[in-house]
Amino acid sequence: MGSSRPELIIVDDESSVRTTLSLVFTGLGYSVRSASDGFSALALIHDRAPTILLSDLNMPGMSGFELLSIIRRIHPTIHVIATSGAFSGRDVPDGIAADAFYEKASGLSFLFEAVKQGAQSDSMTRKSSARPVPIWMSPTRRVSSDEFYILMGCPRCLRAFPKVVIDQQQLICETECFHCRAPISYAIVPAVDVTPPEASLYEVIDIDGITVPFDASSINRHDPN
Repeated sequence: MGSSRPELIIVDDESSVRTTLSLVFTGLGYSVRSASDGFSALALIHDRAPTILLSDLNMPGMSGFELLSIIRRIHPTIHVIATSGAFSGRDVPDGIAADAFYEKASGLSFLFEAVKQGAQSDSMTRKSSARPVPIWMSPTRRVSSDEFYILMGCPRCLRAFPKVVIDQQQLICETECFHCRAPISYAIVPAVDVTPPEASLYEVIDIDGITVPFDASSINRHDPN
């Protein structure tokens, strides 16, 4: 017989946070798993979807911004709690695909209540109340002081295309798919260093009429000759 305990996945790149919260919520009766980044969290969710996901926003690899926008699209019934020290208050920050927000180091009582509400809420209610959110994108390479590349994925035709983005003043931006012209709402993950290393050797290729730089040094590194 499976466990009737609410399942919680904790995602944070700080091992001390994962360990402490796992012990606390296990003691409160939750079944707890943890992951250090978005990619690891997706693997856990693919294996078994939890009732509640508690995720940090600023993480290396796949950030929480990106993870939560994916979860909202493929697992809308998961109750999502975003957490960060970069935002304040109890309101979910604009553009974040979460049902609740917990400000780090603001006391655990609100976090306990948010997780408890997630365990008690009905999954169909969560699905029906899910609001549209932008696709969060990480810059891949800066091309000037105020421009960088992102690799945009279209949620309609599932094809990818590169796009040059100017440092945005607004949080949520609009564009259209290069291939099918579907409208795409997107946001850029903040505070990412996308300056290429000095050893990188960039060359240019053409993809569907778009000029795209790529790191040719990675090919050379794997050349045995």
